[in-house]
Amino acid sequence: MRVRTCLIPLTAVAAIAFAAAASAEGMVREQKVISSAGARAMADACTAWAERNHVILAMSVLDWAGNLVESHAMEGAAANAIDTALLKAKSALRWRRATSETNKLVRNGQNLAPTFMRDFPQPGALPIIIDGEVIGAMGVSSGDGEKCAQAAIDAVFKKKDNAAAQ
Repeated sequence: MRVRTCLIPLTAVAAIAFAAAASAEGMVREQKVISSAGARAMADACTAWAERNHVILAMSVLDWAGNLVESHAMEGAAANAIDTALLKAKSALRWRRATSETNKLVRNGQNLAPTFMRDFPQPGALPIIIDGEVIGAMGVSSGDGEKCAQAAIDAVFKKKDNAAAQ
């Protein structure tokens, strides 16, 4: 095995090490991640909301990178419901906003990008935002999907806030 050596004056080495140490802080960040248990709890909370409101739907929960963490279809959900929920969740994650907002932008012609970027800007999905950071998205196959997703987000992530307020 050959090892290549490079002679650099000590002052230059010190300068490089100092610059590397100073910039390393800005090169790494912590990322909040939705756990499998958190995603499952969201699906359960959304299902409970749907049962209270007498609707049958399907839902998908994605992590910050768009990976599917949880998917659930209630008994009797339409055959395309899981696909619809997944597409909505991906759109909410990509645009970092409720799909109903993206839908309005497309319908009034303000922004047509979602239509040619293969997004699905139909109402029914929300990004999951914790402490100002998007950690995922939840898509629901129903027209009232955003209400169901919001109920799930509130039930799972606002528990601490609710307990502190009481």
